[in-house]
Amino acid sequence: MRVSLVGGSGYAGGELIRLLLGHPQVEIDQITSESRVGEYVYQAHPNLRKQTALQFTALDQLRPCDLLFLALPHGEAQKRIAQFAALAPRMIDLSADFRLRDPARYEQWYHKPHAAPEWLAQFVYGLPELHRADLQAARYASGVGCNATAGLFALLPLQRAGLIDTEKPIVIDIKVGSSEGGNAPSLASHHPERSGSVRSFAPTGHRHTAEIVQETGLANVHLSITSVELVRGVLATAHVWLKAGASEKDLWKAYRAFAKDEPFVRIVKDKTGIHRYPDPKILAGANFVDIGFELDEATGRAVSLCALDNLMKGAAGSAVQAMNLMCGFPETTALGFSGLHPL
Repeated sequence: MRVSLVGGSGYAGGELIRLLLGHPQVEIDQITSESRVGEYVYQAHPNLRKQTALQFTALDQLRPCDLLFLALPHGEAQKRIAQFAALAPRMIDLSADFRLRDPARYEQWYHKPHAAPEWLAQFVYGLPELHRADLQAARYASGVGCNATAGLFALLPLQRAGLIDTEKPIVIDIKVGSSEGGNAPSLASHHPERSGSVRSFAPTGHRHTAEIVQETGLANVHLSITSVELVRGVLATAHVWLKAGASEKDLWKAYRAFAKDEPFVRIVKDKTGIHRYPDPKILAGANFVDIGFELDEATGRAVSLCALDNLMKGAAGSAVQAMNLMCGFPETTALGFSGLHPL
């Protein structure tokens, strides 16, 4: 199958290229980058040296293909979506442009009207663990927010088991690495300002909240985002009040039921050792998502944890997983890398 990438010079684009180069059913035809036309792809992604001789092309040089990936900055894909759709029968957009179904909700969280609201309903939210059947029949899939993905996996085992007291607020503390901010340098990413910092940058009102509300139907969810000294990784710590009488046995049952048929979901909850809980460090480069929990029986508060690589399960990995479903390939194809330890 011939695929092309629009906007392949960023971090998520680089991970997507790496995965597709290892996919036995896929051939990459073109990769665009307006700022790096004519350069070799490995000049932007040095880990791909001797893996590909492709060069970046201009957007207006795109040829038709079987599936088109869009990895443009947020807000750009929606401006040209009809043009992109004319080039391929299937499309996956990694940006935030088509994650929300409701144009009013998009305007609320992104503070401007959507440029192509009639397209929103045509995209399936691209998290396979939520929309596997829909993706198998889909022509268009959206990307997933990395923070939203971590928050969703922290909540879904409890929600599906009916254990959450929905009358009480859910607070999800999310710690993120620097690659979440993309590869454009800024004062916040400047080494003297970044190194050693634990910086709260969205204690309230983060836009990924909208995805969690949309996908769970839980209205009383609140995100708090803190940047820590990692390059890759997200750790979501959700504080959830449970219905009266919920026990640790109930939580084990809920988490095992959620994870048992999911190829990339792992439960991490050990009694000893330093890896008793999910840790994003050991997930670098992997599409796995690790979940775990603790229960404070005295208060009925569950602390539900989720760790993932923001560039993989939070972006490129989920996109390839969605592609596999859309195109009838085995879901785990090209996604078996387990991560590294130590790193």
